[in-house]
Amino acid sequence: ITGAGDGVGKAYSFELAKHGFNVVLISRTLEKLQAIATEIECTTGNSVKIIQADFTKDDIYEYIKEKLKGLEIGILVNNVGMLPNLFPSYFLNAPDEIQSLIHCNITSVVKMTQLILKHMESRRKGLILNISSGVGVFPWPLYTMYSASKAFVCVFSKALQMEYKAKGIIIQVLTPYALSTAMTKHLNTNVITKTAEEFVKESLNYVTIGDETCGCLAHEILAGFLSLIPAWAFYSSAFQRLLLTSYSDYLKRNVKAR
Repeated sequence: ITGAGDGVGKAYSFELAKHGFNVVLISRTLEKLQAIATEIECTTGNSVKIIQADFTKDDIYEYIKEKLKGLEIGILVNNVGMLPNLFPSYFLNAPDEIQSLIHCNITSVVKMTQLILKHMESRRKGLILNISSGVGVFPWPLYTMYSASKAFVCVFSKALQMEYKAKGIIIQVLTPYALSTAMTKHLNTNVITKTAEEFVKESLNYVTIGDETCGCLAHEILAGFLSLIPAWAFYSSAFQRLLLTSYSDYLKRNVKAR
């Protein structure tokens, strides 16, 4: 599980361990990994291996490969990701973290899949869960870089599933909308905004239902509603102004209230 130190990655670590799996946690902060590993081992009795790696860098994969040597990986969760701007922002006004975002949101998915998939292919079984986003399903102005990076994950995952489905490997991309995690400054939860734990527990029920899923029913309903909005309206200047004002105000209220 990549990005296992917080949020969705941490939730997958616990949930898979509860299902009887030994887990490998990969993330940047060693102290968080150690604390999570200890808790998982104490509460589930399953073994945990930790690998400290910063996915905003591109020179980490030989090290990860060496650390994984000899392990039979049955499930890969490509979860690690970064959101450069929580609040909607024009491209030129957003933080200049382009290279880090590409390494973290795109390169990590490709390289980790490359490392693990070859072994799954030889065993003719395996599960790869790639965490994308609802904003990767179609272009989202004012979240341009994040939307584009998550769109890559969607296309990569679905194309790869076409290649390897006949070899007994399930590759599913998840496209959730609002989640309350450290990356989203712990937004207040509601019927749409789910905790990482709620999302992960529900998403595992849908592993075999298709190549792409929002991961929870509430987000599937939201996705259906958004699909009804005409493209001319969604991509209009008026909608962008709405994002910049009303949605920004909503985020401020919910982040402050936490």
